[in-house]
Amino acid sequence: MVQMHKGRTRRTRARRGSRAGAGKKGAAVANAGAGRRSYRRATTSLESMHERLGVDGSVLRRATEIYDIVTEKNLVRGRSITALAASAYYAACREAGAQVTLKDMQQASDTTRKDITRCYRLMLRELDIRMPVVDAASCIARIAQDAGLSGRTESEAVRILQDAEASKISAGKDPMGLAAAALYLASSRFGEGRTQKMIADAADVTEVTIRNRYKGLVIAL
Repeated sequence: MVQMHKGRTRRTRARRGSRAGAGKKGAAVANAGAGRRSYRRATTSLESMHERLGVDGSVLRRATEIYDIVTEKNLVRGRSITALAASAYYAACREAGAQVTLKDMQQASDTTRKDITRCYRLMLRELDIRMPVVDAASCIARIAQDAGLSGRTESEAVRILQDAEASKISAGKDPMGLAAAALYLASSRFGEGRTQKMIADAADVTEVTIRNRYKGLVIAL
């Protein structure tokens, strides 16, 4: 009787172990399937952004590489796939020197700027990506075009930035904010009637940033 009882116990444990193993295997298969679906969704989002933005094809390839690393490091869990894809594309644009702003990314990806920024900062930290330093003067033309400013104002803004660099007041400042402030100062001198908000929207920076950089330029120059 004891041996029969032991036999039944072993068979019961074996069945339980088999069911547990099957459960774990099923969960693993389900997770793998979910992972493939989320990856397809990410690559579809990247391709859609690429079509909307019309940037060089190398940017899409690099964005896909960055997203692959994000997946390998298991950074996807609990985060927006669209925002992660958008931040990977934005990082690839920054590396390539493409003039794409967070506002452009927001419009191309149909997600929020806040989510893109959060994921972008996560990538810079976790993937140890080093972004090239942006020259403020290189931002002038793009902002001036979006704000509808004249060539004369654009040239004056470049001169202002050159003076700021010579005075060492541009060191460590956000180049886009500095370029926007220089354009605002130049447009004010020529009476083009652009508000801080108009130029802030064109530069994809805040009015506070323009105000602070503008004050620094006026005091120093």
